[in-house]
Amino acid sequence: MHLWLQWWMNIWQLRPACSRLRSFLWFACCVAGITIRTDNLGVTSIVRALGLKQIFYDRLLDSFHSRAISLTKMTTLWVSIVLSSFPGILRVNGRIVLLGDGIKIPKQGKLMPAVKRLHQQSESNTKSEYIMGHSFQAVGLLVSACKSVLAVPLASRIHEGLVFSNRDQKTLLDKMVALIVSLAITQPYYFVADAYYASRKVILGLLAQGNHLVTRVRINAVAYHPAILPHGPKKRGRPLKYGQKVKLRWLFSDRKAMQTAPSPVYGEDNVTIQFRCIDLLWRPVGIVIRFVIVVHPTRGKCILMSTDLSLQPIEIIRLYGFRFKIEVGFKQAVRTIGAYAYHFWMMDMKPLRRHQGNQYLHRETKLYREHVIRKIGAYHLFVHAGIVAQGLLQYLSITCPELIWRSFGSWIRTIRPGIPPSEMVTAMALREAFPQFLLTRDVGSIFAKFVVERVDLNRSEGLRLIA
Repeated sequence: MHLWLQWWMNIWQLRPACSRLRSFLWFACCVAGITIRTDNLGVTSIVRALGLKQIFYDRLLDSFHSRAISLTKMTTLWVSIVLSSFPGILRVNGRIVLLGDGIKIPKQGKLMPAVKRLHQQSESNTKSEYIMGHSFQAVGLLVSACKSVLAVPLASRIHEGLVFSNRDQKTLLDKMVALIVSLAITQPYYFVADAYYASRKVILGLLAQGNHLVTRVRINAVAYHPAILPHGPKKRGRPLKYGQKVKLRWLFSDRKAMQTAPSPVYGEDNVTIQFRCIDLLWRPVGIVIRFVIVVHPTRGKCILMSTDLSLQPIEIIRLYGFRFKIEVGFKQAVRTIGAYAYHFWMMDMKPLRRHQGNQYLHRETKLYREHVIRKIGAYHLFVHAGIVAQGLLQYLSITCPELIWRSFGSWIRTIRPGIPPSEMVTAMALREAFPQFLLTRDVGSIFAKFVVERVDLNRSEGLRLIA
């Protein structure tokens, strides 16, 4: 029961995002159901997990579509909870570390706004090259827990598929910067992302807030030495800014200029890498950027960059080595949590065609656009409920590992000492402790009473929870 009390004390801090207590309790039901359910089949699985009566299926749907829940306020509250409650937040040079990436979720619904034809860039032969689905961009926070590192999810939004104005020229890069700014993080941070985000828009957007980007650049990238101004009287025209051009891949051939050091990449032992650090002007932004040329014995060659010239090259390599942690978080969100397993249809929507691209809405009626915005809001709120569920599972696994293993109630072949239990193990422990929590008369009794009054005793799930 102690696990659920900790869970309730954290989720209760999201109460100001809801205009009514009942709206918040329904949202808490959604998060609890996502946490303890045994399958990822949308709202139906939440009803089964909590043993609710059949009539409350529509109440859950109404909760995701409700205007009584402010997604913007709930996101900022969740970010503040993570920054204030999570122990072991990773800091480098006094800055926290944010991770960013995109994820494409397959969706075949013809009545689902923002579904479009997407290209799969994965090299796996088990995935088709093109799919129909939703394109999300997400941001997470890096947290160090004992011997492991976790990416705690902060926000995830659909950033493709809908065009509300033919004058809108925003790209995915603009929307990622806007998403980071909307989190209202006042602490300075490093933003770590893959080579797609090595662009002028992202760098200038971060520098305007006093933050920095750590990423990788393509192997054919070029940079410039600062120009050497000639002596003598000043000539007409703008003075030279860019000097000798440098193709960065040529720097790999000069092995004598490289240094050798043990690999700082997470999870690597007894691995030696070669690297070289050089500060050059990068024409897309017109400022000096720190480039790190890396030769790895098994992973090959890589060119990293950082807008912070005070960041040591070894730290740049170590930070970029953590980038894959957001991919691990995506895997848990999709397979264990089911954060993207929503199935909400828009009944008055014009059916989509196979292989359709963006949906242009600037010629549609105002009512139709409002319905589309309402449905997208429901998708985002469902995803955010999954984000909160995943984040609370990570919080409990970090702060209460011994209690989780005692409440696990099952068997696992490999239990590694000093490593926090996974989201799946933590969810199983919460599932075992949920019936006891419903009988509580202490902290959280409001939520427990709310659930008990709606349990269906004619089904096995309800009887198991109340027995």
